[in-house]
Amino acid sequence: MPYSGFGQSSGGRSAGSRSSGGRSTGRATTRGGSSGRSSRGQGNRQSSRHDDAAPIIPILARKVREVEAKAQKGKVGPTNRTKFQVIAFLVREERAKVKADQEMDPAIRTELLKRLDGVATILAKTAARDTSLITLLEADAATTPVAQKLRRDWLLESGAELSPDELIITTTKPAPAEVVPPELAQRQVIPQSVKARQLANPFLPPDFSKVQPTEAPRRRLDSWELMGPLYKAFEMGSGGSVASMELPEAPKLDRISPPGREVMKHQARFVESVRLGHRSFLLADEPGLGKTAQSVLAASVADAYPLLAVVPNVVKMNWAREVERWTPNRRATVIHGDGATLDAFADIVVVNYEVLDRHLAWLGTLGFRGMVVDEAHFIKNLHSQRSQHVLNLANRIRSNTPGGDPLMLALTGTPLINDVEDFNAIWQFLGWVKGDRPSPELMERLEETGLTPADHGFYPAARTAVIDMGIVRRRKTDVAKDLPDKLVADLPVELDDEVGRSIRQAERELGDRLRARYDRIIEARPDRPDRITRFGEPDEDIMRLVAQGELDEAKGSGGAENVFTMVRKIGQAKAGLAADYTAQLVRSVGKVVFFAKHIDVMDTAERVFAERGLKTVSIRGDQTTPVRQNAIDAFNGDPDVQVAVCSLTAAGVGLNLQAASNVVLAELSWTAAEQTQAIDRVHRIGQGEPVTAWRIIAAHTIDTKIAELIDSKQGLAARALDGSDQDVASSDSVQLNALIHLLRSSFEVI
Repeated sequence: MPYSGFGQSSGGRSAGSRSSGGRSTGRATTRGGSSGRSSRGQGNRQSSRHDDAAPIIPILARKVREVEAKAQKGKVGPTNRTKFQVIAFLVREERAKVKADQEMDPAIRTELLKRLDGVATILAKTAARDTSLITLLEADAATTPVAQKLRRDWLLESGAELSPDELIITTTKPAPAEVVPPELAQRQVIPQSVKARQLANPFLPPDFSKVQPTEAPRRRLDSWELMGPLYKAFEMGSGGSVASMELPEAPKLDRISPPGREVMKHQARFVESVRLGHRSFLLADEPGLGKTAQSVLAASVADAYPLLAVVPNVVKMNWAREVERWTPNRRATVIHGDGATLDAFADIVVVNYEVLDRHLAWLGTLGFRGMVVDEAHFIKNLHSQRSQHVLNLANRIRSNTPGGDPLMLALTGTPLINDVEDFNAIWQFLGWVKGDRPSPELMERLEETGLTPADHGFYPAARTAVIDMGIVRRRKTDVAKDLPDKLVADLPVELDDEVGRSIRQAERELGDRLRARYDRIIEARPDRPDRITRFGEPDEDIMRLVAQGELDEAKGSGGAENVFTMVRKIGQAKAGLAADYTAQLVRSVGKVVFFAKHIDVMDTAERVFAERGLKTVSIRGDQTTPVRQNAIDAFNGDPDVQVAVCSLTAAGVGLNLQAASNVVLAELSWTAAEQTQAIDRVHRIGQGEPVTAWRIIAAHTIDTKIAELIDSKQGLAARALDGSDQDVASSDSVQLNALIHLLRSSFEVI
């Protein structure tokens, strides 16, 4: 039967080839650690007979132990990740073959399946230790040529007879993705203005100056899997240096700002780099340092018009304003809905992620010379339709731009949410990565290091090579030293009413449910009672597996009680207390921004504010862009508006609310990045007062642990981007770690 990923059939090995494997596996280390030359008499002869029936199994047993040993010492590296995936494929393949062999003795079949299950168990435990391996267990997981070669070599070692197709490892280029998927064809709209533009410019002149040679010479690193080492290069940090390319000095004379405006030095240096010819950037400045203005000015000096800007809905109007402020001689048009008001002859077309799928058909044909993706962490999930639409458009623009060198900008102050692999989609958008390989330009930079992933010095050199492709990261403390301090202060509140008691009871019940699952796993594994007894230390791997199972069920459980519904109840219980504290804050400090995740929490807060006689504005996800912009303007400009009640998801990016210097976080986010983005709506250039963010924490509940986990996640970006030596927290999600905390707490209850 064929197996996805390797593209080959297991039928290439005939039944007769099994006996030929005895010579190559008789000395292989078995699962128990004994060799084929053991003097255990009959037991050893029985094992050898079974090895003759499936000679690949001793090899898999040996290899899986190697991977397990590496996992116990730390995160599994790229080589062992590949081994892990190949083992999973071959276990699945061998199990199917053993079950399908009708001539095999039933006792031998049972023994072989038991041994395969043993290998599979070790795989599962290893994946529990390093959860990034879980995706490699899927039957349709993509494979690399290195993995295919490893599979072939292990099969040959087992004595298997392979077909010519299996002996020769080839890589086929994936079919180019369509800009408009068939399922979206009926949804496409072409505004009348676009038709007029297309008639005015019916075709684009071809340009072959950037055409790559059809056959690139073979290079030293071609046989290496490089994406894992590139991620690891950032995960290891830099020992003090910020992840930012070398930028030219700012010109002495400001020739780019319009009258009445002035760019800051860090902005001028970025724009100067564009003027000198660099064309792809991950602009990862901390929020509040003017990334939108820098992008608008960069498009101007690069003459990257027409320019496409893909942005969150909440900042569409702000983008049009920034274009008017910084390049008043250029026109911006914003796509609303089906684009009836679109000006297709404008210099900059602004579209939000939510309506992008309706306009794919014509956006790829307008002849854009540049593309900006704002809040680029929105596309981190490569499998989402949103990400696919953005990446397909980027490829189309890159291939159609005259000269083949468009201006490509990815803007985000928080490019890393949970894992360094969050970089992947952004790198693909910028053209630094193609599929699972570095681009030719990045490969050339890596080749110039003279190193391979086997050399320790490869990692800092590789990190520098990627940074020089165009990562620009500046911190507020470095470029805006006059920016006031930012403080995050936790304000514990007691939930001592009936609701609070029910929340704590629900937490105990969830912990007990997790403990029951844990105990069932332990009872089914009598081989390790010494480590996992009711009175001993809990097994970390099994706790993670239990928590992951609960989390997977919670995501699809609808209205059942789970960690998500529990956190929402905590938010509802805190709503009145948080609003009351905000009202007190207003009396003493003036304007306050109030953030919450759920609409019902926002509704409760607004009722409290109305009862206190406070005038508020609301910023929510279901508002139209003009309504939202009017609310922002009222908060910043009307002295009578005292509170902005904001959705964490709808107002957490791109907005300027610096009329306030105090923020109240009534509910906690699941990510450190979302919390940071919310606070930085206030803590930004132009803010003249110290900023304080007040986190309302429900004491003696899981809320306290979530706050701790969010803070620990700050180390990821600090290490990968800011040169910090701060320890990196587990790559597990906050939700998963919160469930592990509840399970661990159940062991402490006597």
